[in-house]
Amino acid sequence: MNGADTAWIIVATALVLFMTLPGLALFYGGLVRARNVLSVFMQCFGIACLMSILWLAFGYSIAFGDGNLYWGGLDKMFLNGVTEDSLFGTIPEILFFAFQMTFAIITPALIVGAYVERIGFGFVMVFSGLWMLIVYAPVAHWIWGGGLLAGGEGALFANGVNDFAGGIVVHQTAAIAALVIAVFLGPRASKNKPPHNPGMVMIGAGMLWVGWFGFNGGSELAANGGAAMAITVTHISAATASLTWALYEKIKYGKASLVGIVTGTIAGLASITPASGSVGPIEALIIGAIAGVLCQEMCGLIKNKLKIDDTLDVFAVHGVGGIFGIVMLAVFGHAAWSAQLGGLLVVGIWTTVMTTVLVLIVKAFMPLRVSLEDETNGLDLSSHGERAYDITS
Repeated sequence: MNGADTAWIIVATALVLFMTLPGLALFYGGLVRARNVLSVFMQCFGIACLMSILWLAFGYSIAFGDGNLYWGGLDKMFLNGVTEDSLFGTIPEILFFAFQMTFAIITPALIVGAYVERIGFGFVMVFSGLWMLIVYAPVAHWIWGGGLLAGGEGALFANGVNDFAGGIVVHQTAAIAALVIAVFLGPRASKNKPPHNPGMVMIGAGMLWVGWFGFNGGSELAANGGAAMAITVTHISAATASLTWALYEKIKYGKASLVGIVTGTIAGLASITPASGSVGPIEALIIGAIAGVLCQEMCGLIKNKLKIDDTLDVFAVHGVGGIFGIVMLAVFGHAAWSAQLGGLLVVGIWTTVMTTVLVLIVKAFMPLRVSLEDETNGLDLSSHGERAYDITS
């Protein structure tokens, strides 16, 4: 065991949990109407708690058990056989479990942005739990656990997919699920309400930016130059995408908004995620510069052209960003085209099919969407019996 590596991953684990609680909750919460902010907090908090238990019970074993090319099996259920002396590389395996648990928490939490303001809370919990075990954990095994897409003997591609911190495993899977649920749900009754608290959005985005240092830097699983480079390129991509988003917004609409610049931040962070273990500062600059414009264009395409109410632009920002980062690894020569595009295709099909099946199964047992009256009154009161503010908006 290496003490420095262990200390860094303990910090990184805390940083990635901080991304969901409270970073993502505040980011999403500020973007919805005032009468729905607590429901978003509740969804993020509930998902974080449930995923933690399910990751302990089955998720970790499915993703990182020895199993076969397709899944890790159930030998490590409830951390069976893992003691404080077990090692994963240079760090305790129990710490690797905890670090990866924070990824299993944020991935289904990202999906929240697509279905806010109109979904039943029971559906959120049951669907998210099943989705993490059936979609996320196997994909994590395929790419990070030595499975189907990791290269080597028996794998689909001779070269493994290069996805350092989750362009496919986290962002693509969550974004496709978000799009599928948004299609099933249909649009909100009143779509054109502005974010109720842009300041809250900025605070959440700032927390996500800081937490992302743990997300990408921690994925090196060591305290070394690789981790330092990952953090640096992450920061450069985020900063550049923020500026290009704001500039593009200014050119298109005459004003650069706070919500716009911080959404650009998230686009830059999602785009650099898969590439942060391979690229240098100049490549990060290029990735960020393009991401700020590309993801902004995709927001309009999905909402206005395709008429899909992916409410908080999960697919346009996380999905397009993560996919773009995966492709740019091949463009820059850090990965094989066959592996990168093949990985996107295989995971894309799996996620689309299984998410559709899960939505159909869960909605057969519990309501997918709340009533129009509950939606109009807001989910804070109708689902949770509370409200954030004594105002009407």
